[in-house]
Amino acid sequence: MRTVHLLRRITVELQSSGGGFAERHGLHPTDLRALISLLDAARAGIPATPGRLGAHLGLNSAGTTALIDRLERLGHVRRARDEQDRRRVLLEVTDGAIALGQAFFGPLIEDVLGVADTFDADELATVDRFLHGVAEALATPRTGG
Repeated sequence: MRTVHLLRRITVELQSSGGGFAERHGLHPTDLRALISLLDAARAGIPATPGRLGAHLGLNSAGTTALIDRLERLGHVRRARDEQDRRRVLLEVTDGAIALGQAFFGPLIEDVLGVADTFDADELATVDRFLHGVAEALATPRTGG
């Protein structure tokens, strides 16, 4: 149970940090989740469409459009036509939004990488396997209260 409680503590701290960042920059917590989702898609080479973003965040079409409009107004996201299919709209995080996030989250990432540097390859593989298992458990739909 100690590990579960530690994961909860980390989750609360990350939510608090992210929430503070979002509030200081006029973002809703869902806006921050959207930007992270779009950056993750770009890193994975997955086309970021409004439909994919809405599905990932659990938003309907109107909510997704409002979210994208808000992020676009703030200068964090731009819509672009897909070069292969001009009917499809792709979403891109702007360089300014990336720089803003890097300024805030970069030091945290560096600290985490510093912690990782204290582990050998086998230990990191074990941590990685554990965290992937936790992520899979969290992705499993739950029923009941």
